[in-house]
Amino acid sequence: MLQKLELFNSIKEFFLFIAVCVFIFSYSLLVEYNNFKNLTQFDSQIIEARIIKQYTKTKIKKNGKLRTYQVLKLQSDKKYSFYTIANKNFPSSKLKQVRLEIWTGKLTFLEYLQTFFAPSHILEVDKNNSMKSDINKLIESQHKDSNSTQIYQALYTATPLSRDLQKIFAVLGVSHLFAISGFHLGVLATLLFFVLKTPYKFFQHRYFPYRSYKVDSFIIISILLFIYMLFLDVPASLLRAYVMMIIGFILYDRGFKIVSMWTLFLTAILILSFTPRLFFSIGFWLSIAGVFYIFLFLLHFKNLHKIWQFIFIPIWVYLMMLPYSLYIFHTFSLMHPLSIIWTSLFTIFYPLSIVLHLLSQGDVFDYSLSTLLSLASYPQDIELSHEIFFSFLTLSLISVVNRKVVVILIFFGGFIFIDSIYNVTQF
Repeated sequence: MLQKLELFNSIKEFFLFIAVCVFIFSYSLLVEYNNFKNLTQFDSQIIEARIIKQYTKTKIKKNGKLRTYQVLKLQSDKKYSFYTIANKNFPSSKLKQVRLEIWTGKLTFLEYLQTFFAPSHILEVDKNNSMKSDINKLIESQHKDSNSTQIYQALYTATPLSRDLQKIFAVLGVSHLFAISGFHLGVLATLLFFVLKTPYKFFQHRYFPYRSYKVDSFIIISILLFIYMLFLDVPASLLRAYVMMIIGFILYDRGFKIVSMWTLFLTAILILSFTPRLFFSIGFWLSIAGVFYIFLFLLHFKNLHKIWQFIFIPIWVYLMMLPYSLYIFHTFSLMHPLSIIWTSLFTIFYPLSIVLHLLSQGDVFDYSLSTLLSLASYPQDIELSHEIFFSFLTLSLISVVNRKVVVILIFFGGFIFIDSIYNVTQF
C-alpha cells in the first residue's frame, strides 16, 4: 500500500532543498547573463539560428502605402528566441539553419530572457535539410490537403502551425491538442509500454527472469522520450511533463503517492532552477495549471469510481482552464465547449494516427479533420478582468487545503462559462 507522501521529514530539509534550488537558479541565471553580455558586447553580432516560424505580414506606412515583408521567429544555438523581418521575396525556409548578423541595440537582460525583436541581415541559409524537414516531407507526401499536413507536422515534429490554423483551433478550444505537451508524452509512453512488452517478455523468460519489466521499460521509454524531446528542441510543456514523469516514477518506485501537489511543486521548482527562461513562458505555466487542476480533482474526488473520474475530469479541467484562456487569449465561441469531446476522442486519434502514418495510410482522417476545421464559427472577444481572474486563482490555491472551497470554485468556473455563452449569443 502506498504511504503518505513525505518528501521532507523536517522544515530543515525543506529549506535545504530550497537553498539548493536557489543556488542552481543563481548559477543558471549567471550563465544566461554571460551569454547576454557576449551577445550585446558589440553593436552587432553574427550568430547561428534556426527559423521556427515564418509568415508574411502587410501594414500601412505613414505615407499610406502598403509594406509587405516576412516575419521570422528564430531560435539560436544558445536557446534564446527572437523575431526579425526579411524581404517579402525571402524564400520559405522554415526549420532551416541560418547564419545572420543581428543588431541588439538597447536590449535589456529581461528582454533577452523573453522573446525579443532584433533587426538583422541574413548572410547564409543552410541548403541541407534537417532530419525534421525530411520527416515533414514524408508526412506531406501522405496528404493532399495542406491543413492536414500542417496538423500532423505539428503533432509529430512540433512544427508551428500557420496563423490561420492557430486562430481556428483557438476558436474550437483545441489549441492544446496540436501543441506537443505532457498529454502527448503520456500517450506516447503508454503506446511504447505496450509495444515493448511482448519482445521484452520473450527475452526475459529466457535470459533475465529476475528483472522487472516496469523498471526496465521505464528506463527504455525514458531514454527514447528524452531523445524525442531533444529532437523537438525541448518544448517547455514537454520538459515539464518529462521531469514530472521521472520524479513521479522515482517516488512511485519507493512507495510514495505520486498524485500530490508536492510532486508538482518539486517539478516546477527544479525546472525553473535549471532553465530560468521558462519563468516567462506562458505555455509552461498553462501546462503547470492543467496538471494542478487534474491533481486537485483527484485529491478531493479520489473516492469516485474510475468511470466517473474518466467522465468528469475533462469537464472539470475545461471549466477550470477557461478563465486562463479568456484572460490570456480573450477568445470564445459556441464551438469552444465541444473541446471536451475532441479532447476525449484525441486519446484514440493520436496513437492511431501514428500507426497509420507508419503504414503509409496517414490520410485516413483527413476528411474528419477538414470537417472539424469547418465547425469553427466566428469568435467573440471576451476579456476577463484582473480582479475576477486573480480571485479565481486565489480560490484555486485555497482549495488545495479546503474541500469546501472546491464547491465555490466549481460555481465560479460555471458562472464564467455561462456568462461567456450569454455574451456570445448576444452578438
